[in-house]
Amino acid sequence: MKPCWRVVLVDDHAPSRSAVNEAVVASGGLVVGEGSAVAEALPLVARRRPDVAIFAVGLPDSDGVEAARLVMERAPLPIVLLTSRTDPDVVERATAAGVMAFLLKPLRPRELGPALDLAVSRYREFETVRRENENLRRTIEARKLVERAKGLLMKREGLTEAEAFRRIQKASMDSRKSMAQVAEAILLADEVKART
Repeated sequence: MKPCWRVVLVDDHAPSRSAVNEAVVASGGLVVGEGSAVAEALPLVARRRPDVAIFAVGLPDSDGVEAARLVMERAPLPIVLLTSRTDPDVVERATAAGVMAFLLKPLRPRELGPALDLAVSRYREFETVRRENENLRRTIEARKLVERAKGLLMKREGLTEAEAFRRIQKASMDSRKSMAQVAEAILLADEVKART
């Protein structure tokens, strides 16, 4: 079964745009929005909510790499660059912008499907890793807060580490808040008390 991608296409060269549109449809996809300038890329993506975007490198008001950067900052999704040049500067800028795959002009229609598959797959992997990293960062921050609050309770009230932990844990259960939220409240209350 062919994938059914919803694609936004930004290319100022009408024959190229037409060829890509035909290749998308032949590959089982649907072009849900077309543009011809960087300024159109973000509004199209925001309005059409595609699965993947294809941006030409050469655009009249800047380039597809800039369009990719703007989109990845505000409405991230898999992006494929359509280019006739693959000089190292373009590749480096595109990689930094978050581009997931390249297609070379002139387009060979049979290459489109695999490039879109690659971009979508890479993006999903990237998003999974990003979410895992964010969850890990939050977990570490929460543990740091709990450790600081435990230390404060041990010092201020002469509790053992286990007693301080249990007190935070009980307050968490009683208030139906996370241990990190309870720890943050303990630390904040101590700061307020120290200022008065």
